[in-house]
Amino acid sequence: MSAQSVPTRPTQKLGIIYNKETTFNMRLGTPRSLSAGLEFGRLRTYYRTTFYHISLGELKHAKEQRQSAPPTTRRSFRPYVFGKQNTLLLARGGWGVKRYYSEKARKKGVAIGATYTLGPTLGLLKPYYLAIRRSSGSDASGRVSHEKYSESNADVFLNNSTQILGASAFTRGFDEISLLPGANASIALHFDWGAFDEFVKALEIGLQADGFIKKAPIMISDENQQFFFNFYVNLQFGKRK
Repeated sequence: MSAQSVPTRPTQKLGIIYNKETTFNMRLGTPRSLSAGLEFGRLRTYYRTTFYHISLGELKHAKEQRQSAPPTTRRSFRPYVFGKQNTLLLARGGWGVKRYYSEKARKKGVAIGATYTLGPTLGLLKPYYLAIRRSSGSDASGRVSHEKYSESNADVFLNNSTQILGASAFTRGFDEISLLPGANASIALHFDWGAFDEFVKALEIGLQADGFIKKAPIMISDENQQFFFNFYVNLQFGKRK
């Protein structure tokens, strides 16, 4: 009598339901720095994801303090930063790893983990322009000149007087951008609501490091830095598939 074969149960695959995720990131860092970017991840195991990221933002000097234009000109000019020479815009890229340590990664709830990233940075130095009164009169009805810092106008840039009417339009100086290469790294705590659900809803709190090949000339003073260390909060929204 031949043995009757017994049907076997299909093996249940533990772990990953999805294998890819894409998220939009909105990051707020110190001091008052903002960036936005995209992250493209691959879920390697239930608890480990590798990803690539790109982002655009601005890195500010700790000494930047915005102040209002004179009362007679506030309606026409934006608040400005006294003693600022350049705006430092950043294009960051890199590779990273996200690892969950919480058992709630298998359930509905908050999964707790950590992330770290490393990659290149391209700094874009855009001259900072001020609207300066170059004629007599207190109502700014005369000639207004939009100027970046130079030795010839240092007496105005470094003299907090009524000649400075406010910041020029942000678009001024884009045709004068210079490049400042560097690198970036970060480490953060990661909180994911419903990890491995279809929709990503996560929060990160971490430390960001940026370094450049030379000091970034943001301010006119000699307090400029080559290395920056800032805390940040990052919101992530996206989708897995």
